[in-house]
Amino acid sequence: MAQRGIFDSERFVTSEAVEIELPAAALPLRMVSGLIDLVVVAAGVLLLVLVLPAQLFARDSALGQAFGVVLVAVVMAGLPITLETLTRGRTVGKLVMGLRTVRDDTGPIGLRHAIIRALAGTVELWMTLGGLALLVATTNEKARRIGDLLAGTYVVRDRVRLRLPEGPVMPEELRAWAAQADLGVLPAALAVAVRQFLQRTGSLTPEARGRTASELYAALLPHVAPPPPPQAHPESVLAAVLAERRRRDEQRMERADALRSRLLS
Repeated sequence: MAQRGIFDSERFVTSEAVEIELPAAALPLRMVSGLIDLVVVAAGVLLLVLVLPAQLFARDSALGQAFGVVLVAVVMAGLPITLETLTRGRTVGKLVMGLRTVRDDTGPIGLRHAIIRALAGTVELWMTLGGLALLVATTNEKARRIGDLLAGTYVVRDRVRLRLPEGPVMPEELRAWAAQADLGVLPAALAVAVRQFLQRTGSLTPEARGRTASELYAALLPHVAPPPPPQAHPESVLAAVLAERRRRDEQRMERADALRSRLLS
């Protein structure tokens, strides 16, 4: 557990080492969002047909067929790919319903994810009128359709209030050391592991508690300078580092707020 690389995975973590799991959107919300997107697409296609001169395609059937192919490609793939890439996981329907597509690790999606979702959507949404997507979404807890499963994404409720648990208390015997220590950037997975361990120490056996504390302490040491006092207990050091990180974050935010107030006053 203390080996290098174990705590290098990227997760959505706050500065207080709290890993956030965004709640997945309910299937009815996704269906309403999809219907809104369908209405927007239909309105756009209708407007485009009305604006373009009909006689242009009447005189050249090949041009009309080419236009039809381009229009279908734009509606089925081009539009969702563009919207979800530029807005980091939103379409018009998702914006209205307060939803967003994110990666499985809750990070923002990119072009690759949008392309996979759109290409899969041409089959499960357009060619089956949404029936296949609905069938697959009802079989998993995050209501993911085939495009989500292939792209490693899911849809979340973007308008949600997150309640963060209380942070660890600074051990008095380490307060002076923590205040002067140089705290490096902790890997997200390590920060989360330390936070979760400190919250669950009461539920661990003495053997598991001591072993886990030692492993996390060894993984934490390369990110702290100077090292803590030799007599410091590993659990106390873990708590001191997270508490000091929180104190510094709060001070930094207070300074930013004060500067903003001076500039705007």
